[in-house]
Amino acid sequence: MVYTVKEMFYTLQGEGAQTGRPAVFCRFAGCNLWTGLERDRTKAICQFCDTDFIGTDGEGGGKFKTAKDLATAVKALWAGKSGKPLVVCTGGEPLLQLDDELVSAFHKAGLEIAVESNGTVAPPAGIDWLCISPKIGSEMIVTKGQELKLVYPQEGGDPSQFEHLDFDHFFLQPMDSETQAENTVKAVDYCKAHPQWRLSLQTHKFIDIP
Repeated sequence: MVYTVKEMFYTLQGEGAQTGRPAVFCRFAGCNLWTGLERDRTKAICQFCDTDFIGTDGEGGGKFKTAKDLATAVKALWAGKSGKPLVVCTGGEPLLQLDDELVSAFHKAGLEIAVESNGTVAPPAGIDWLCISPKIGSEMIVTKGQELKLVYPQEGGDPSQFEHLDFDHFFLQPMDSETQAENTVKAVDYCKAHPQWRLSLQTHKFIDIP
């Protein structure tokens, strides 16, 4: 497989259970719930996506002919740093491209693998941290992992419908929109009333880092 990557960069995880942890973000191009084109947004299953995942023109982006090539490029962004190297595979939908060969190559390079997925594509074995962010209207087939992070509120998306699933952590993340302040209040109130859920905030946006 040729791996198509929009961008790669070293930063801090901004949201969810691993907030604040240094990581290399590897953003794969492409998604199965939206083309990424504004003209198609109103027809998309996920209409609130805030990420550019089209093409390979971002920082560190490109086409990688082998899994080893991509793993080497990711590891190079960690060069000279201590601690356990973490790669966060995101998108778009990373599981359209992340396969057994790439998982193996990442592990051989000494990388811990985290994935942020919409849950509509079955993951390969060996992922160390799987975060699923359900998109209402899609068919969620991944029902277990380390973290479920629901962007809230979504029409028809009552958090209670996910509470029986096999995840270690459950997060509500206020939708970033023109009503974000109102969404945050709603998420806070829901978490207070349903303590299984915790609040996730996009801290990278507050401090203006990638």
